[in-house]
Amino acid sequence: MKLYALILAGSLTLLSLAATGVRSETQTYTDPYKMMEVLADNTFSRIAKDQSKIEADPEVLRLIVNEELVPYIDSRYAALRVIGNSADLRNTPREELLAFVDAFQNYMVATYAGVFTQYRDQKVMIEPARAIDNQKIISIKTRVIDPGKPDINIEFKLRRGKDSDTWLVFDMVAEGISLLDSKRAELSNLIRQQGLKSVTLLLTEKAQAPITRAEEK
Repeated sequence: MKLYALILAGSLTLLSLAATGVRSETQTYTDPYKMMEVLADNTFSRIAKDQSKIEADPEVLRLIVNEELVPYIDSRYAALRVIGNSADLRNTPREELLAFVDAFQNYMVATYAGVFTQYRDQKVMIEPARAIDNQKIISIKTRVIDPGKPDINIEFKLRRGKDSDTWLVFDMVAEGISLLDSKRAELSNLIRQQGLKSVTLLLTEKAQAPITRAEEK
């Protein structure tokens, strides 16, 4: 299966808040292009370096995702986008909302850990930096180059922090499909029909499943 198909099956960019196990000394970036460059380089370099460990235990990928990607994702914003109008957030207890964000994060970490079992030596190219001026939301285009296969076009959407010039990822558009919109379409009806607590439990259960290689699924 092509890498982009696996990403679409995952249905969303890594969306998280402040996962347990995430390094506290995470560096912040005022240049979103530099952030994406460092994020991609650190993640794929580490996966390549740890291939023997990953072959022996795919769960290693869960740790890599938490440490390398999670700190640069705006999970609260993304989770609220996913919920949308499916729940009355004004009357939703804070603890219930935070539990959903946490479960959603863990589910997506597991999803992308599974996707990364397919990574070997693909190269990620990021478009040249452009002026962003006072924009609050920008898109950064990338290409995943897999020798002998068509390039995969992936566009990351980033949001400027409210009280700073730091940037965080909140969505990924793979081959023209917004993964945030995809996940919202998948979960919104469930939230309406079963409630936020029920969907939280469902995501928690899915997140606890062992990491397996895509070809084994």
